[in-house]
Amino acid sequence: MIDCGRYPAKRTVGDELTVGADIFRDGHDVLRAVSRYRPPDSRTWREVEMRRVDAHLDGDRWEGTFAVDRTGRWSWTIEAWTDAFATWRGELERKIEAGQSDLSGELSEGIVLLEAAAQRAKKGARHRLIVAAARTLADPKKRDEVKREAALDTRLLEAVEHDPDRSDATALEQPLVVDVDRERARFGSWYELFPRSWGGLNGVAREIPELAELGFDVLYLPPVHPIGHTNRKGANNTLVAAKNDPGSPWAIGDETGGHTALHPQLGSMEDFDALVALANEHGVEIALDFAIQCSADHPWLTEHPEWFNRRPDGTLKYAENPPKKYQDIYNVNFDSEDWRALWDALLEVVLYWASHGVTIFRVDNPHTKPLPFWEWLIAEVNKQYPDVLFLAEAFTRAAMMRQLAKVGFNQSYTYFTWKSSKYELTEYVTELATSGMQDYYRPNFFVNTPDILTEELQHGGPPKFASRLVLGATLSPTYGIYSGFENFERVPVRAGSEEYVDSEKYEIKLRALDGPLLALVSRMNAIRRDNPALQHLDNIRFLETENDALIAYAKRHGDNTILSVVTLDPVNAQEGIVIVPFELGLPPVFEVSDLLSGETFDWRMGRNYVRLDPYRVAHLLRVTTT
Repeated sequence: MIDCGRYPAKRTVGDELTVGADIFRDGHDVLRAVSRYRPPDSRTWREVEMRRVDAHLDGDRWEGTFAVDRTGRWSWTIEAWTDAFATWRGELERKIEAGQSDLSGELSEGIVLLEAAAQRAKKGARHRLIVAAARTLADPKKRDEVKREAALDTRLLEAVEHDPDRSDATALEQPLVVDVDRERARFGSWYELFPRSWGGLNGVAREIPELAELGFDVLYLPPVHPIGHTNRKGANNTLVAAKNDPGSPWAIGDETGGHTALHPQLGSMEDFDALVALANEHGVEIALDFAIQCSADHPWLTEHPEWFNRRPDGTLKYAENPPKKYQDIYNVNFDSEDWRALWDALLEVVLYWASHGVTIFRVDNPHTKPLPFWEWLIAEVNKQYPDVLFLAEAFTRAAMMRQLAKVGFNQSYTYFTWKSSKYELTEYVTELATSGMQDYYRPNFFVNTPDILTEELQHGGPPKFASRLVLGATLSPTYGIYSGFENFERVPVRAGSEEYVDSEKYEIKLRALDGPLLALVSRMNAIRRDNPALQHLDNIRFLETENDALIAYAKRHGDNTILSVVTLDPVNAQEGIVIVPFELGLPPVFEVSDLLSGETFDWRMGRNYVRLDPYRVAHLLRVTTT
């Protein structure tokens, strides 16, 4: 249950959902339980038997597992009852083993239970078996041994339990729900680019085949709308733009249109539709930025001035995130008296782009907008486009990031970008994968963004780019890179800043898919697709290395096991011992194949020597014998 059932848990198509509860009652009666579940748009409840998972400890935790095979909101509950017949049978068996001779009273109880069971079984083989057993127990001519043998017949137990007496059943007060999304909500490789640096939409279209060949599933585009003129930012975020400065794509809107318009220099809507169609042919989805902000020239400022914040002196209040200032944009006022019309207008923006084939929206700064708005908007969009996904770009307080996921965001940015040490990475990923967050919060490990050039990348050089790529692609089922990463772009605008010098947010670059890191990118994406263990989050287990400059972890899904070892040192060679615990279920000695180098090694339970350096930043070892 997420917040006592207030929000749905999340799964993806093909997952198995395990539900559990502590089930107990007074006395020593035998209990039975089922997990009942109902697919979307179905009135029929199905059920799967639950079993004690700690029966050897005489515990009370029961679990049941069922598969979810379609998208939508599934309902589920748990029902438990006393198994009177199994209780009676168990008592009878113990008394026989104890050597009690007179069991006539016990057998009379059994007759009553069998007669009731016969009524529930109605006609058929089970009914005949139960009736025959009842007659045997009631027949005074039958010897005690025959009666006892009939009462303890395992076939009789199976027949009775097929139609159990649930007269004292108890269940959850209200069914719970789980939202099942398509696979892309859980697993995918993202590439981000500014279309204006690639020759517009037609230029981007020319790169689609190669992006697909590199193994990318999602192409993410920053805002593609007209850019305002008033207070337009110049190169390197200067306050005065030169004549030919294109401005920031996040300063949305001019006299030609707003959020449902396309920047004319990028192409036409026909070009956009053609790009989407071509991408889909190659198995690539288009993700579009949804930024709820406007330039001073956006049509909404004149058509709906009540939607914007004004100071007491009447001036508009531009956006700020001290020390950052965004003089070229204004935030909408969600406290406007006309908030319903504002919500509807924003919904229409998303529906417009969804109608043109956009299947994923990366939402800019959702944490600065009301949570009820997102819960409503995502639900409304999914009514018409159930496969549309939403990614929350919220680098903010942890509670808000978690809450955005709960109200409906399918994926979320994370703090991964700033986690660098072995301790930080282990602690953070363990929280994401095992604390309960894994049931509703799906991380997207972008290794860089147009806003974030970490000190690690600035000073670590190409080896650090390579190791961060491997970490992002193997720790999380979903990861992404922003173009320039493959070219090792790492010069900040100034010391201590995470902004790029000559940032693409404020100027047009001449981009091409020619970076030296693309070979490793392609290999990593292929490895991820070939190994189901890397397509899940909650299966991770960190391994001891006896060297804090090395981080190691195992992932297992079915018979696919991957052992990853990555160096965190971009300068020096590092040696260590990777300890493989017995809990992984591997044999004492097993063979592994390094998916990066093609080499094979013999590994064993316990201690295994490794050595990595700036020219070989990782081992990705697939267990080939188990």
